[in-house]
Amino acid sequence: MILAIDTATRWAGLALHDGAAVLAESGWKCQNNHTIELSPAVAEMMGKAGIAPADLTAVAVAIGPGSYTGLRVGLALAKGLSLAHQTPLIGVSTLDVVTAAFGPMSQPLLAVAEAGRTRVCAALYRWQDDQGWRADAPPDIWHWPDLLATLAGPLLIAGEVGETAVAQIRKADPDLVVANPGLSVRRAALLAELGWQRFRAGQLDDARTLAPIYLRDPAGKKQSTANG
Repeated sequence: MILAIDTATRWAGLALHDGAAVLAESGWKCQNNHTIELSPAVAEMMGKAGIAPADLTAVAVAIGPGSYTGLRVGLALAKGLSLAHQTPLIGVSTLDVVTAAFGPMSQPLLAVAEAGRTRVCAALYRWQDDQGWRADAPPDIWHWPDLLATLAGPLLIAGEVGETAVAQIRKADPDLVVANPGLSVRRAALLAELGWQRFRAGQLDDARTLAPIYLRDPAGKKQSTANG
């Protein structure tokens, strides 16, 4: 049984996956209330499923890029469960969770997540038949106009794309296509599946040293906080 925890941005998600099926999943707009909302939400989900922390086979957690506060809260809980029960821990990139909603495509995929103050964290992914979606380069943090100036279609954009950004994208290039909201939302069930795959492959992290991914903007200024 794997528990997935995603608090990377104001969108939070939880899931329980037994390796064959999703047993429970929830997602909600957390705003900046991760500290207050996360632990009760985990307890409620596990209680309804009849799962105790000691029953977990592994814990998967989104490690960023994203909000300083959100990442810190989610990673702290994941580490606590791992260390308390000697449960394997798997850290997964926030943007990898975005791409997991999409199957093979010939065109590249730009995965984005909120970075606050009209900015986004973004990375360009391409499908590789032997490895699935793989990023061209590490993610970076952008204002939409600057990011769009670097892009050319055909290209699919998925993740946290607000209404203003959608208008900017459509104006910039008709070959830049925004994925529909149902595919763009980060699903904790997909985080759980990625975690399960890495667990089976023995790709585990050290709970004592696993750290969140914080970014610097293209000018080099560190942006540790996405949502507050």
